Parts: sequence; structure tokens; C-alpha cells
Amino acid sequence: MTVAVDARSRAQEAVRSLRGRLSRLDDDSIDLILRDARSHYAWSDQPVPDALLRELHEITISGPTSMNTLPARFVHVRSVEAKTRLARALKDKNIDKMMSAPVTTIIAYDPAFWTRLPETFPHEDRRHLFRDKPEHCDLTALRNSSLQGAYFMIGARALGLDVGAMSGFSNEIVDREFFAENGWKSNFLCNLGYGDESALFGKLPRLRFDEVCQVI
Repeated sequence: MTVAVDARSRAQEAVRSLRGRLSRLDDDSIDLILRDARSHYAWSDQPVPDALLRELHEITISGPTSMNTLPARFVHVRSVEAKTRLARALKDKNIDKMMSAPVTTIIAYDPAFWTRLPETFPHEDRRHLFRDKPEHCDLTALRNSSLQGAYFMIGARALGLDVGAMSGFSNEIVDREFFAENGWKSNFLCNLGYGDESALFGKLPRLRFDEVCQVI
């Protein structure tokens, strides 16, 4: 009990300390990750090293998921051989975008995420909430891996990378090509690298607060 209380006290103090040092991001930082960020479709030839992918993982995995389920799995497709396999699943208009990107990450999820709950949610065994409930597992995994995919994109931008998320592919083919042995399922794809700004167009309109938000 003392260990748990100490851990809770340290966590609370860490949050207070962080808030004391930084109450919010500055406008340039917000512009970098969201307001002025763009989806990229053309890329420079600057590589994305493994060390940066590992740093990005540490940022991404820190984001919240329900019960800390952490169902997302990330396959970083970089080799010509792996990209050729991935191209089999893509619509024609997306193949060049993927092939030219330094890395294309398959954002996937593990339907058996719940078997890792003793590690990720150690203070109470909640595996019974998912055992023999495949539809509930899939829904939980899809929702939370989508969240983690968003953390991945924002984290990449925070590290100075550019991203270009893609659908326009066959999940069935991706799953057969890459996940036949482990049972993971693909969610969406994300090209990753350093974008070529000369290929950008004007930013598309966004919906206003009063069109899509309610305060009740």
C-alpha cells in the first residue's frame, strides 16, 4: 500500500511541476502540430532514422487509452521489398505517395490486447471484461488504436516530421500480407518523413464552432 501511495504522490507532484513550468503551448507550437500543419503527399529524400522512430514511439505510447489497453501496433514499412508488398493493397492513386515516402507506417491493432492487461493495468485484473467477447474487443481496439494513431501523427509533427494519413487501401490484403501469423488488424496507413512543401495546395475549409459544437 505504501508503494502505491508513494507512486500516486510522485505522479501528482510531476503534473503540478509540469504545469508550473508550462501552462500551455505557445502559438507557434500549436501551429506546428495542428493549425498550420498539412497532410503531405510528396517527400524529400531525407531519411527517418530508427532512433527517431523510437523517440516517436515513446511519445505516442504515453497518450491515454481506455484502461491503458494500448491496443495499437505499428509496422514501419521502409524497405523496397516491404513497400512492394504494401502496394498490392493500395488504390492506384496512393501507390506513388506511399512508395516515395521514407516510411509508411501501418497503424494496426491487436484484438488480443486484453491478454496484456496484467502488465498495462496491473492493479486489477479486468481480462474478464474482454474474454470470449470478440466484438467488444474489436470495437475497443479500433477506437483506441485510432486515438493512438492520432497521437502518433501529432507526436511526429512535434518532432519536426511530416505526415500523410491514408485510407484508400484494402485492409483485407494488408492483413493477409503482414498479419497472417499474429492476428493483428490494420486500421489506417500514415506516410512519414520530411515533406516537399512545393507540392502543397491551399488548405481546405474547416467548419466553424457554431456549426459543429454545442454547449449545453
